Amino acid sequence: MAAKSFDMIVIGAGPGGYVAAIRGAQLGLNVAVIEREHLGGICLNWGCIPTKALLRSAEVYHLMERAKDFGLSADKIGYDMDAVVKRSRGVAKQLTSGVAHLLKKNKVTVIMGEATIPSKGKVTVKTEKGSEELTAKNIVLATGARARNLPGLEADGERVWSYRHALQPPHKPKKLLVIGSGAIGIEFASFFNTLGAETTVVEVMDRVLPVEDEEVSKFAKKQFEKQGMTIREKTTVTKLDRKSDKVIATLEAGGKSETLEVDTVISAVGIVGNTEGLGLEALGVTVDRTHVVVDEYCRTGVDGLYAIGDIAGAPWLAHKASHEGVMVAELIAGQHAHPIKPGSIAGCTYCHPQVASVGMTEAKAKEAGFEVKVGRFPFMGNGKAIALGEPEGFVKTVFDAKTGELLGAHMIGAEVTELIQGYVVGRQLETTEEDLMNTVFPHPTLSEMMHESVLDAYGRAIHY
Repeated sequence: MAAKSFDMIVIGAGPGGYVAAIRGAQLGLNVAVIEREHLGGICLNWGCIPTKALLRSAEVYHLMERAKDFGLSADKIGYDMDAVVKRSRGVAKQLTSGVAHLLKKNKVTVIMGEATIPSKGKVTVKTEKGSEELTAKNIVLATGARARNLPGLEADGERVWSYRHALQPPHKPKKLLVIGSGAIGIEFASFFNTLGAETTVVEVMDRVLPVEDEEVSKFAKKQFEKQGMTIREKTTVTKLDRKSDKVIATLEAGGKSETLEVDTVISAVGIVGNTEGLGLEALGVTVDRTHVVVDEYCRTGVDGLYAIGDIAGAPWLAHKASHEGVMVAELIAGQHAHPIKPGSIAGCTYCHPQVASVGMTEAKAKEAGFEVKVGRFPFMGNGKAIALGEPEGFVKTVFDAKTGELLGAHMIGAEVTELIQGYVVGRQLETTEEDLMNTVFPHPTLSEMMHESVLDAYGRAIHY
């Protein structure tokens, strides 16, 4: 049987792969996408989307507990974990079927199976029905990543969970240990802590949310502790002694060792790229610490082979993958494509309070040799935040003192994951402090704090 021929084959149908396939089809390419598990990838099925659905349930529950603050009454407040999880799975399912519809509408050939690349321009797919041979001038790797398993801390789905287990919890944690305080760890800690689990978070670095600005990390830690979490920084989990009904964890900090007994552990210690079984080594692709090495246009150095999204390294964010997918499709179709600037990609964490940032932290800006002007504005000074009953948080902006360039923005508080986009657009348009100061922000909104933070950097804040 002759091999089926395409202009572009995408391996993986997550937020990088399916977007690349759709954009390629829009530009008139004959496109196939290969997926071994679920359309929409981890993001839609086991990551960004279902976790946000869970966190929304926790947020509403938390508000119900605070009903009195708003002059309302709510009795016998409770929750049904099975129903919470069911809603989350329903949201994921709805979006996955949406992706299937979009691919069909754009006439993308979808093949469910496992792909290998036996040689340049060729793809073999193992499907339920056997094996299919495909050819294409251009192949895009969008195979994503999975949870990192550290020796001795591996997830077993019973007492020790990965993010997948935590999304469909086999039991309700009463005493929970979360290993790792990046976005995934903190979001699950926030969810289970809100629903009543006694939660301890262990972080090997010197602060929680270690990629964020130091002031944000400090503020977040205070808020988490206020909510009843125990935060252990500069601490390593060296051993998990698993019993049928509990886990005894050995923690090490400052040369001292101690044990902590919990009924559940969530391991969130980073991710590893899905590079195995594709035949990359034989093709001459460089793989560094489980990630494919690419240039600014996501080219692997092997003619006609690209890698996008998590497999191509940090930042490991769905929106970065999608934009790389569009860029690569446009390159393949002969369009003028723009490389993605990592410094203009926002990171969002949906714990309580939310955290969002773009660009350089204050420390990184100084390290890079910039003379900086820094502005801050607290939620406490904002009318809308007080009316919402969300006075905890702040907005921080970092400018180049010489040029007025916005180097970075960092926020913690209600809805900051929605607000950050204002600064993202600003950075994309190469805005200066003057542009931002002259922008009229609507009142009453949380976004006014973004304006005030800029004004504060130049000693002009009105409400602070």
